[in-house]
Amino acid sequence: MSNIIEFSGVTRNENILKGEPILTNTNTPVRAIIELRRLFYTPEQIVLRLKHLSLDQVNAAIEYYAEHRSEIDPYIESNRVPHYLIESLVKNG
Repeated sequence: MSNIIEFSGVTRNENILKGEPILTNTNTPVRAIIELRRLFYTPEQIVLRLKHLSLDQVNAAIEYYAEHRSEIDPYIESNRVPHYLIESLVKNG
């Protein structure tokens, strides 16, 4: 089975991001919402930035993360851009 609902508003699909938790009916990973929260975006600001999402979807991602932090944190780490690449872009930009 490729679609398994684990949490209200969050699902997995092996064909999207290799099964990483995403918001239902989107390709938006939970980690994307959490990364914006870590940049001090409010849920309301996230909805303004990611216009295809509703406030309920953003809140579902935040709630999912609260209960599945150990699952989502490795996705965040594995998708992080290394500092040396960022510094290089800033210097050469």
